[in-house]
Amino acid sequence: MIVALVGATGTGKSALSLALAERWASRGLAAEIVNADAMQLYRGMDIGTAKLPVAERSGVPHHLIDVLEVTEEASAARYQIEARDVIESIQSRGAVPIVVGGSGLYVAALLTDFRFPGTDALLRAHWEHELERRGSDALHRELAQRDPRAAEAIDPRNGRRVVRALEVIDLTGEPFSAGLAARDTPWRRYRQIGLRMPREQLVPRLDARVEAMWAAGMLAEVEALRAHGLEQGVTARRAIGYAQALAQLAGESTEAEAIAETAALTRRYARRQVGWFGRDAATEWVDALDDDLLARVDDLLAVDQQPGARP
Repeated sequence: MIVALVGATGTGKSALSLALAERWASRGLAAEIVNADAMQLYRGMDIGTAKLPVAERSGVPHHLIDVLEVTEEASAARYQIEARDVIESIQSRGAVPIVVGGSGLYVAALLTDFRFPGTDALLRAHWEHELERRGSDALHRELAQRDPRAAEAIDPRNGRRVVRALEVIDLTGEPFSAGLAARDTPWRRYRQIGLRMPREQLVPRLDARVEAMWAAGMLAEVEALRAHGLEQGVTARRAIGYAQALAQLAGESTEAEAIAETAALTRRYARRQVGWFGRDAATEWVDALDDDLLARVDDLLAVDQQPGARP
């Protein structure tokens, strides 16, 4: 069985994954963690993605972290292939894969029969030109007219995904959201646990996290990544926090403005994460603030406790 821990950023998914792995290890059952956060794929993007340092991973193997340069384009289709190979390798060792992350499309790509249409260079070029000419919001409005369900699932600021959705619609003659329907069919047997927290308690956490990012050296991290081509990165340079830090370094905003915009976008992203996983019938929600969270999730999953047992 595959275990997936999902939900909004800041709800404690990483901490819970480690606690589960350690608890199962005490029973003689190994677990390995598979990253499903698109931005944690990038080397050097540590502070802004709340990436767990190696020293704090308790010896638990982590996969698909630090596998891309910031100049490379992150792709859910590529992730699907690589993550499934990792899952099969983990299971061949008799261990439990724990998928951890809040990138909804990546989780769906890995765990369900999500199929990615091909690409068309001319169509892609057309919509990228339209993106430059008209802007992401205008293209998102067009997408909402042509495929309301896809528009609901895609952030209007994510021009790359809006372009991809319109390309697929033109290429296949079908709604982009047709691929989303495949989430009803699992790729392998899995349990998806969603960590939920009241908004009035989550928002202060998220705001504090953003403040802490800058205090921990976010600007220095981004400045170092510029030397590795961050500003040329198709995906990485647009990441929440990184785009704002780049603007600060360029003198286009003050630190206070960069932090405020990052906090606002992080709150918005958290809402979209809750919406995405909330629409997924596979999600089994638990209270992230439950004092007995570890025991509750462990009991809910009822993972085989026999040493050496194949998950």
